[in-house]
Amino acid sequence: MDAKTTTLTPAKAMAANSPVRIKNESAEYRKARTALLAEEIELRRHIERVAEQRRALPPGGAVDGDYQFEGERGKTDFAGLFGDKHNLVVYSFMFGPQRERPCPMCTNLLGPLAANAADIRQKTALAVVARSPIERLIAFKKERGWQSALPLYTDLNDSYSRDYHGLLPDGSEIPEINVFTRRDGTIRHFWSGEMAEGDPGQDPRGAPELAPLWNVLDMTPEPRAPDWYPSLDYKA
Repeated sequence: MDAKTTTLTPAKAMAANSPVRIKNESAEYRKARTALLAEEIELRRHIERVAEQRRALPPGGAVDGDYQFEGERGKTDFAGLFGDKHNLVVYSFMFGPQRERPCPMCTNLLGPLAANAADIRQKTALAVVARSPIERLIAFKKERGWQSALPLYTDLNDSYSRDYHGLLPDGSEIPEINVFTRRDGTIRHFWSGEMAEGDPGQDPRGAPELAPLWNVLDMTPEPRAPDWYPSLDYKA
């Protein structure tokens, strides 16, 4: 059945029909939880609508820069990042040579990405690009215990980082995720996670949220703390 022509059951009706009840819950709790469930159903549907709109984007700009990388298996050009895949996801890791330690937020995101890298790479090529020498990236990868399936690359001439917003004109780094396609021999940009200004009381963030950390913490009673960051080092 075509999802575009399917008549969806109203979210409030779906929520009201949920059979779930939690031990010792009050009627007040169930009423509020049912209202929240309706909003969660609407959120799920909105995520699907956004994904459909993303897939419908017109062709992006052609990739024509002099991009040079060094990975764990040697040097490559941009086309080499695709391997045998038609799509490529590239994450710009804030770990330039001027940094003593990498960005803790990037590091937090890359942990679960490393754990899923082998699965992700069954469907699309994946690359993590940073500006530090490859030996430094490999050493940190070992320190964190990241899976070998997470491919790390050094941006040898900073051209990719500059053109695709991992490196700002003033020399500062920002996290960025870009998706590229290769069709009929032409590589094009498809989509990037353009980070919008944060709403009042919030840190700047993009959508969708890629880090499990925030998805889990958003389920707890406390709101996000805009000035809190995970640690790079943990004591036993």
